[in-house]
Amino acid sequence: MKKPITRRSFVRAAAAGSAVLAGWNARRAPGVLAAEAAMPAVLGGKPAHEGGWASWPEWQQAWEPEVLEVLRSNRWFRGGSAGPVAEFETAYAKLLGAKRCLATASGTTALQVALNVMEVDAGDEVIVSPFTFIATYNAVLAHKALPVFADTDPSSLTMDPASIESRITDRTRAIVPVHIYGMACDMDPINEIARRHKLAVVEDACQAWLAEYRGRKCGVLGDLGCFSFQESKHLPAGEGGAVVGNSDDLLDRCHSFHNCGQAHGGFKGDRPYFTRGANYRMQHFQAAILLQQIDKLVRETALRRENADYLSARLRQVPGIQPARLPEGSRPVWHLYPLRYEAREFSGLSREKFIRALHAEGIPCGGCYTEQYNDGLLDEAIRSRGFRRLFSPARLEAYRESFKALDGNRQVCATTVTLYQSMLLGSRKDMDDIVEAIRKIQAHSGAIAKSA
Repeated sequence: MKKPITRRSFVRAAAAGSAVLAGWNARRAPGVLAAEAAMPAVLGGKPAHEGGWASWPEWQQAWEPEVLEVLRSNRWFRGGSAGPVAEFETAYAKLLGAKRCLATASGTTALQVALNVMEVDAGDEVIVSPFTFIATYNAVLAHKALPVFADTDPSSLTMDPASIESRITDRTRAIVPVHIYGMACDMDPINEIARRHKLAVVEDACQAWLAEYRGRKCGVLGDLGCFSFQESKHLPAGEGGAVVGNSDDLLDRCHSFHNCGQAHGGFKGDRPYFTRGANYRMQHFQAAILLQQIDKLVRETALRRENADYLSARLRQVPGIQPARLPEGSRPVWHLYPLRYEAREFSGLSREKFIRALHAEGIPCGGCYTEQYNDGLLDEAIRSRGFRRLFSPARLEAYRESFKALDGNRQVCATTVTLYQSMLLGSRKDMDDIVEAIRKIQAHSGAIAKSA
C-alpha cells in the first residue's frame, strides 16, 4: 500500500517539481505533430503547460539586512515588550482588524494556547473539523480532551453546521471550525450554536490569512483565532504562529501561558510564575522575516483571488469538476485550490490516474487529506492510560464508532483534488493551461483508464 500523500509532502513535491517540469519539457524531442496537441501527455501528447510554476517559499535579498540586524544584536528571544516580535504583533493585528495579536512558535502552539485559555481540560470534548491538517487533532489531544468530529459539507469542504449539535454532550467545551485552504466556514450558524450551548469558539485559521466572512477577517469571528506561518504558508517564516482576538483579558492570559506562566497585563498573581504555562514564544528573527512580507501578502492575495475566480468560472463548465461552494459574503485566500472530481464524468477514470495525467500535463496536484481518524493516531490515544481514566469504555467505544457516520467527509477525502497555492500567482494563460489539461484528459479519459 502506498503511503498517503499529506498536504505538506504535496506542497514540498509541487514546489520542487515545478523546476523539474520545466527541464523535462525542454528535453522533449522536437517535431511533435500538431495533431498531438489535443492528445493527453500521459498518452504521448504534448503537455498543456510548459515552463514550470513559481517556487515557494520566496526569499528576497533585500530582506537580509533586517534579519542580520537581529542576529547581530545578540537579542534573539522575545524577552520584554520591545523588538520585532512586538512590532509584528501590532502590524498583524491591524491587518486583521483585531484588537490584539500574540505571536507564538507555531500554528500548533497557537491552538494549544487558545484552547488552554478557553479552559479546555482533561476529560473535556471539543467539536472539530475532520478535514484538516493533523495539528488540529493533536492540539485537542494535548489537553487530554476528545476531538469530536462534526461532518464535512461536501460542497464547501468545511464544517457542516447542521452536524454540530448532535455531537454536543455535557462534556463539550469548545468548537474549533477550520477555515481549510483559506475558505471561511459558515460562521454565523456555528457561533449561534456556540452561544446557545455556552461553548467557546476557537478558529483554526492557520491557512486563512486575510480570508473574509461577511466583512470581517477570519480569526476575529470567534473568541480567539489561530494562524500559522510555517514554510508552505502565504506568510512564511519556516515556523511561527499567532493568536488573535478582541479581548484584553483573553490575550493577557494567552501571553502568560505562552511565556512559562509569567504575569502579563491584567492577569497577575502574587509571584512572577503564578500559573501554569509553557514556552511557546516566537523568536525575533522570525518576526523580522514576517514583517517584511506583509505588503507582499496583500498583493499576492489579490492576484490569487483574481486567478481563482477566473479558474472557477471556467472549471464549472467542465462536467465532473466542482469548485468549492463558498459561504455568502465570504472571500477566500486559497492556501490550496481544491476541486471535487467525479470519476463517472471521466469514463470511470480513478482519481489517482486523473492526478497522474494532470502531472504529465505539467499541472502539479494532489489528493491531500485522508480519513486521518482511521490512521491509528486516535486509536492510540483512546487506548492510553490517561484517556481510559478520563472516559468510560462505553464513551470511547461510541466515539470510535462515530467515525463511521462521517459520510460527507468520506466523500470529500475520496474526491478532492488540490492545486498548489503558488500556481495561482501565474498568468491568465497559466489558468487556461489548467483548464485545457483537464479537458484533454476528459476527452480521452476512456483510453487513459485502460492504460497502465
